[in-house]
Amino acid sequence: MNRNLTELTNQIYDLLVIGGGIYGACVAWEASLRGLSVALVEKADFGGATSANSLKIIHGGLRYLQNADFKRMRESIQERTTLMRIAPHLVHPLPVLIPTYGHGMKGKEALRLAMSINDLISCDRNQIKDPQKHIPNGRIISQQECQRLLPGIPHHGLTGGAIFHDAQVYNSERMTISFLHSAVKVGATIANYVEATGFLQQGNRITGIIARDSLSGNQFEIRAKTVVNTCGPWINRLMGLVEEFPYQQPKAGLARAMNLIIRRPLCANYAVGISNRNRNSVTKKGNRFLFMAPWRGQTMIGTNYAVWDGKPDDFRVSESDIQDFIQEINQAYPLANLTREDVSFIHGGLLPRIGVDAKTGEPILAKHYQIYDSSRVGLTGLISVVGVKYTTARDVAQKVVDRVFQFWGQKPPQSLSSVTPIYGGKIDNFEELLQNATAQKPDELSEKDVHSLVYNYGCAYPQVLKYLNYQLESHRTPVDKFSMLKAEVIHAVREEMAQKLTDVVFRRTELGSMGNPGNEALQICTQTMAMELGWNYTRIQQELQEVNNILKSTSPMHIY
Repeated sequence: MNRNLTELTNQIYDLLVIGGGIYGACVAWEASLRGLSVALVEKADFGGATSANSLKIIHGGLRYLQNADFKRMRESIQERTTLMRIAPHLVHPLPVLIPTYGHGMKGKEALRLAMSINDLISCDRNQIKDPQKHIPNGRIISQQECQRLLPGIPHHGLTGGAIFHDAQVYNSERMTISFLHSAVKVGATIANYVEATGFLQQGNRITGIIARDSLSGNQFEIRAKTVVNTCGPWINRLMGLVEEFPYQQPKAGLARAMNLIIRRPLCANYAVGISNRNRNSVTKKGNRFLFMAPWRGQTMIGTNYAVWDGKPDDFRVSESDIQDFIQEINQAYPLANLTREDVSFIHGGLLPRIGVDAKTGEPILAKHYQIYDSSRVGLTGLISVVGVKYTTARDVAQKVVDRVFQFWGQKPPQSLSSVTPIYGGKIDNFEELLQNATAQKPDELSEKDVHSLVYNYGCAYPQVLKYLNYQLESHRTPVDKFSMLKAEVIHAVREEMAQKLTDVVFRRTELGSMGNPGNEALQICTQTMAMELGWNYTRIQQELQEVNNILKSTSPMHIY
């Protein structure tokens, strides 16, 4: 992955993708895999907005049973299996416990039926040969077992619990990078920090974009037969760049979504779904289902939603938002007894909404993805995508590329993205890979280091290790506890288009995605990157300040 802006201007691409989140990355991979010439640009860094701030859960769609939406449920189950197949290092089964209360829709009887239907609809879920990806049948447990597994659960009316399995992404940022890696390997040209500032138009036809390099300020043109807009919350701004077009363009309302990372494990072995049954009387708002999941030794809790009417570039999570969510969590699960100091990091992003609940003032989230073909209203060459779920991004990308071929009057070639491993994912048995990597580890690395490498890079982890040897041979530096971090930084710059310190700290590595890693680690990361990119003192201080501003925003002392 090399950032070559000149290459973007040298041809007319079949497809130009605007937006490098998970949806844009999947479209680029899907189109490239089917033989199209593809360019992708992202105005900031790849996967740096909502895609990096998901709850990390790959849902099998169990909640769709409430509306008997078997089609969407089946779709989600298939995509969960697909992601475990093509990205086995990043997506892993996750047991989920839901306490049951009373004998109504949230009681044992209803959930017993739900477990049976779920098992039936997902009867082919274990076609992956790797035993580590096995999804067992759901089961109902007693009140006593539920209290043992989840001490402190509100016991009034508790009748037991239901246990089923979904899946979890170890590192959603690296998932996006892995899709882009794969696209580049089969011919795509991609670049971060390139913003679309206007469209190239011939009458009512879009023929490309006017682009600006955010790092240098230079402007240039990128031409393509079809442009696909996957810029998420920025869809309204981008569509506003279309000139002299009188028809109504798709506009998406937005909702602020927030998840908290808690420093301590609240549910070590199971993710837990809890309904805040006291929320209505305390906050005068509707009941909300909270989800607590173990993640890298800490706990992720989500999701808290609110209406967002501001610009996407102005997005923020306020201190009062955080405090309100902490209070809500403590009401739902008093044993947590969270304080602001327990929060190590805050994940926030913007999701599409279709309205606002008149009673509660809370956003009504969009439930279905949208693919807008502007040719239906007289503007050709432009397709816009509004995604709603991380889980189904690959499937939506497949449908988008099908639509592109149909727009050209061609029969779409067969899609192979559901069975083709992405970068690092060519793994037959994940546990064997982990064991072999640990047994063959360099003396300089700990077992924890190797586990991190395998979970982040999969079978491509030797590509990082080669920079460990490079340090020892070229820089003549002594081995220290930061040797692996230095190798990752060099790999991120040379192989993964990292341009800024934030790219490395929050997206190419797992260094800062759970909170402040400490000044020493940040200094090592900065010094290594500065050597690679030739930063001067002023640039180093600017980069450090940008990282610290993000970390500071999660600090209990930082109040808007």
